[in-house]
Amino acid sequence: MQICFTILYTEMRRIESHFIAGPAGRLEALLEEPEAAAPRISALVCHPHPLYGGTMHNKVVYRVARGLRRAGAVVLPFNFRGVNRSEGEHGHLAGEIEDARTALAWLRGRYPGLPFALAGFSFGARVVVRLACSTPGTSWLLAAGLPTDGADNTILAACAVPKVFVQSTRDQFGPRDQFEPLYAGCAPPKQLIWIDAADHFFAGALDALEEQVTGAAAGILR
Repeated sequence: MQICFTILYTEMRRIESHFIAGPAGRLEALLEEPEAAAPRISALVCHPHPLYGGTMHNKVVYRVARGLRRAGAVVLPFNFRGVNRSEGEHGHLAGEIEDARTALAWLRGRYPGLPFALAGFSFGARVVVRLACSTPGTSWLLAAGLPTDGADNTILAACAVPKVFVQSTRDQFGPRDQFEPLYAGCAPPKQLIWIDAADHFFAGALDALEEQVTGAAAGILR
Protein backbone atom coordinates (compact mmCIF):
# COMPACT_ATOMS: atom_id res chain seq x y z
CA MET A 1 0.00 0.00 0.00
CA GLN A 2 1.30 3.45 -0.90
CA ILE A 3 1.16 6.02 1.89
CA CYS A 4 2.42 9.13 0.13
CA PHE A 5 4.86 10.30 -2.49
CA THR A 6 6.52 13.36 -3.91
CA ILE A 7 7.96 13.92 -7.37
CA LEU A 8 11.48 15.28 -7.74
CA TYR A 9 13.17 16.39 -10.94
CA THR A 10 16.94 15.79 -11.10
CA GLU A 11 19.01 16.23 -14.26
CA MET A 12 15.76 16.16 -16.27
CA ARG A 13 14.76 12.84 -14.72
CA ARG A 14 11.58 12.24 -12.81
CA ILE A 15 12.13 10.54 -9.47
CA GLU A 16 9.18 9.65 -7.27
CA SER A 17 9.77 9.48 -3.52
CA HIS A 18 7.42 7.01 -1.86
CA PHE A 19 6.56 5.55 1.49
CA ILE A 20 5.32 1.97 1.26
CA ALA A 21 3.44 0.27 4.08
CA GLY A 22 5.81 -2.49 5.22
CA PRO A 23 5.58 -5.33 7.73
CA ALA A 24 7.39 -3.28 10.42
CA GLY A 25 6.19 0.18 9.41
CA ARG A 26 6.62 2.41 6.41
CA LEU A 27 9.49 1.83 3.96
CA GLU A 28 11.20 4.74 2.24
CA ALA A 29 11.68 4.20 -1.50
CA LEU A 30 12.61 5.98 -4.73
CA LEU A 31 11.04 5.08 -8.07
CA GLU A 32 12.79 6.05 -11.29
CA GLU A 33 11.89 5.18 -14.87
CA PRO A 34 14.35 5.03 -17.78
CA GLU A 35 14.84 8.30 -19.62
CA ALA A 36 14.73 7.32 -23.28
CA ALA A 37 11.73 5.01 -23.55
CA ALA A 38 8.96 3.25 -21.67
CA PRO A 39 10.25 0.68 -19.16
CA ARG A 40 10.64 -2.89 -20.35
CA ILE A 41 10.97 -4.49 -16.93
CA SER A 42 10.66 -3.46 -13.28
CA ALA A 43 13.55 -4.06 -10.90
CA LEU A 44 13.74 -3.93 -7.11
CA VAL A 45 17.20 -2.90 -5.82
CA CYS A 46 18.37 -3.82 -2.29
CA HIS A 47 21.14 -2.12 -0.33
CA PRO A 48 24.02 -3.43 1.85
CA HIS A 49 23.94 -4.23 5.55
CA PRO A 50 21.87 -1.75 7.60
CA LEU A 51 24.04 -2.16 10.71
CA TYR A 52 27.17 -1.10 8.81
CA GLY A 53 25.88 2.05 7.17
CA GLY A 54 24.06 0.49 4.22
CA THR A 55 21.31 2.59 2.61
CA MET A 56 19.63 2.90 -0.76
CA HIS A 57 21.98 5.84 -1.42
CA ASN A 58 25.08 3.62 -1.29
CA LYS A 59 27.30 4.32 -4.31
CA VAL A 60 27.24 0.71 -5.54
CA VAL A 61 23.45 0.56 -5.24
CA TYR A 62 23.23 3.83 -7.16
CA ARG A 63 25.43 2.48 -9.96
CA VAL A 64 23.55 -0.82 -10.15
CA ALA A 65 20.22 1.01 -10.30
CA ARG A 66 21.46 3.41 -12.96
CA GLY A 67 22.92 0.57 -14.99
CA LEU A 68 19.58 -1.26 -14.90
CA ARG A 69 17.72 1.91 -15.79
CA ARG A 70 20.00 2.50 -18.78
CA ALA A 71 19.08 -1.00 -19.99
CA GLY A 72 15.36 -0.17 -19.86
CA ALA A 73 14.29 -1.00 -16.31
CA VAL A 74 12.17 1.06 -13.97
CA VAL A 75 14.01 0.75 -10.66
CA LEU A 76 12.87 0.85 -7.05
CA PRO A 77 15.71 1.17 -4.52
CA PHE A 78 14.36 1.32 -0.96
CA ASN A 79 15.58 1.44 2.63
CA PHE A 80 15.18 -1.62 4.82
CA ARG A 81 13.42 -1.28 8.17
CA GLY A 82 15.16 1.05 10.59
CA VAL A 83 17.25 2.79 7.92
CA ASN A 84 16.86 6.56 7.50
CA ARG A 85 13.13 7.26 7.22
CA SER A 86 12.06 3.60 7.12
CA GLU A 87 10.41 2.50 10.35
CA GLY A 88 11.17 -0.53 12.51
CA GLU A 89 14.34 -2.24 13.69
CA HIS A 90 16.89 -4.47 11.99
CA GLY A 91 15.32 -7.84 11.18
CA HIS A 92 18.45 -10.07 10.98
CA LEU A 93 17.91 -10.89 7.27
CA ALA A 94 14.51 -12.57 7.70
CA GLY A 95 12.84 -9.22 8.35
CA GLU A 96 14.63 -7.59 5.43
CA ILE A 97 13.48 -10.36 3.11
CA GLU A 98 9.92 -9.57 4.13
CA ASP A 99 10.57 -5.85 3.53
CA ALA A 100 11.80 -6.67 0.03
CA ARG A 101 8.81 -8.94 -0.59
CA THR A 102 6.47 -6.08 0.32
CA ALA A 103 8.35 -3.55 -1.81
CA LEU A 104 8.35 -5.97 -4.73
CA ALA A 105 4.59 -6.49 -4.42
CA TRP A 106 4.13 -2.72 -4.49
CA LEU A 107 6.33 -2.42 -7.59
CA ARG A 108 4.50 -5.23 -9.37
CA GLY A 109 1.19 -3.57 -8.55
CA ARG A 110 2.44 -0.30 -10.01
CA TYR A 111 3.59 -2.02 -13.24
CA PRO A 112 1.36 -5.09 -13.56
CA GLY A 113 2.09 -5.56 -17.25
CA LEU A 114 5.87 -5.73 -16.88
CA PRO A 115 8.11 -8.67 -16.00
CA PHE A 116 10.14 -8.15 -12.84
CA ALA A 117 13.70 -8.70 -11.66
CA LEU A 118 15.59 -8.29 -8.40
CA ALA A 119 19.03 -6.82 -7.81
CA GLY A 120 21.10 -6.24 -4.70
CA PHE A 121 24.55 -5.50 -3.37
CA SER A 122 26.30 -7.32 -0.51
CA PHE A 123 23.69 -7.96 2.22
CA GLY A 124 21.11 -6.84 -0.34
CA ALA A 125 22.40 -9.55 -2.69
CA ARG A 126 21.73 -12.12 0.02
CA VAL A 127 18.18 -10.79 0.31
CA VAL A 128 17.42 -10.91 -3.41
CA VAL A 129 18.90 -14.39 -3.82
CA ARG A 130 16.50 -15.78 -1.23
CA LEU A 131 13.53 -13.79 -2.44
CA ALA A 132 14.05 -14.31 -6.17
CA CYS A 133 14.64 -18.05 -5.82
CA SER A 134 11.38 -18.45 -3.89
CA THR A 135 9.17 -16.08 -5.90
CA PRO A 136 7.43 -17.61 -8.94
CA GLY A 137 7.64 -15.47 -12.04
CA THR A 138 10.96 -13.79 -11.28
CA SER A 139 12.59 -13.03 -14.64
CA TRP A 140 16.16 -12.91 -13.29
CA LEU A 141 18.28 -11.77 -10.40
CA LEU A 142 21.48 -9.75 -10.23
CA ALA A 143 23.71 -10.20 -7.20
CA ALA A 144 26.65 -7.80 -6.86
CA GLY A 145 29.25 -8.53 -4.20
CA LEU A 146 27.44 -11.59 -2.86
CA PRO A 147 29.18 -12.56 0.40
CA THR A 148 30.43 -16.11 0.80
CA ASP A 149 32.17 -15.81 4.17
CA GLY A 150 29.71 -16.98 6.81
CA ALA A 151 26.76 -16.81 4.40
CA ASP A 152 24.38 -19.65 3.55
CA ASN A 153 24.00 -19.71 -0.23
CA THR A 154 22.83 -23.31 -0.56
CA ILE A 155 19.53 -22.19 -2.11
CA LEU A 156 21.43 -21.39 -5.33
CA ALA A 157 22.11 -25.07 -6.02
CA ALA A 158 18.47 -25.63 -6.97
CA CYS A 159 17.45 -22.12 -8.04
CA ALA A 160 16.25 -22.16 -11.65
CA VAL A 161 15.90 -18.36 -11.89
CA PRO A 162 18.43 -16.87 -14.35
CA LYS A 163 21.28 -15.45 -12.27
CA VAL A 164 23.89 -12.76 -12.93
CA PHE A 165 26.72 -12.44 -10.41
CA VAL A 166 28.99 -9.41 -10.47
CA GLN A 167 31.99 -9.80 -8.20
CA SER A 168 35.13 -7.78 -7.44
CA THR A 169 38.40 -9.61 -7.99
CA ARG A 170 39.49 -8.42 -4.55
CA ASP A 171 36.28 -8.86 -2.61
CA GLN A 172 37.23 -9.54 0.99
CA PHE A 173 33.77 -10.88 1.83
CA GLY A 174 33.39 -13.03 -1.29
CA PRO A 175 36.96 -13.92 -2.31
CA ARG A 176 37.57 -15.58 -5.62
CA ASP A 177 38.77 -18.87 -4.15
CA GLN A 178 35.44 -19.17 -2.32
CA PHE A 179 33.18 -17.70 -4.96
CA GLU A 180 34.25 -19.83 -7.90
CA PRO A 181 33.27 -23.13 -6.19
CA LEU A 182 29.99 -21.52 -5.12
CA TYR A 183 29.30 -20.49 -8.70
CA ALA A 184 30.20 -23.94 -10.02
CA GLY A 185 27.53 -25.42 -7.75
CA CYS A 186 24.80 -22.98 -8.81
CA ALA A 187 21.99 -24.26 -10.97
CA PRO A 188 21.85 -22.84 -14.51
CA PRO A 189 21.13 -20.49 -16.15
CA LYS A 190 23.87 -18.33 -14.70
CA GLN A 191 26.53 -15.77 -15.56
CA LEU A 192 29.56 -14.60 -13.60
CA ILE A 193 31.24 -11.24 -14.27
CA TRP A 194 34.55 -10.46 -12.58
CA ILE A 195 35.48 -6.79 -12.23
CA ASP A 196 39.03 -5.74 -11.46
CA ALA A 197 38.38 -3.61 -8.37
CA ALA A 198 40.23 -2.79 -5.16
CA ASP A 199 37.70 -4.19 -2.69
CA HIS A 200 34.18 -5.37 -1.92
CA PHE A 201 32.82 -1.92 -2.74
CA PHE A 202 34.23 -1.94 -6.30
CA ALA A 203 36.61 0.91 -5.42
CA GLY A 204 38.20 2.35 -8.55
CA ALA A 205 35.85 0.41 -10.82
CA LEU A 206 32.36 1.87 -10.38
CA ASP A 207 32.19 2.91 -14.02
CA ALA A 208 33.05 -0.64 -15.08
CA LEU A 209 30.46 -2.00 -12.67
CA GLU A 210 27.73 0.17 -14.14
CA GLU A 211 28.67 -0.74 -17.70
CA GLN A 212 28.67 -4.44 -16.92
CA VAL A 213 25.27 -4.20 -15.22
CA THR A 214 23.85 -2.35 -18.22
CA GLY A 215 25.31 -4.84 -20.63
CA ALA A 216 24.14 -7.90 -18.72
CA ALA A 217 20.61 -6.55 -18.30
CA ALA A 218 20.39 -5.46 -21.93
CA GLY A 219 21.56 -8.89 -23.03
CA ILE A 220 18.82 -10.59 -21.03
CA LEU A 221 16.18 -8.15 -22.28
CA ARG A 222 17.25 -8.49 -25.91
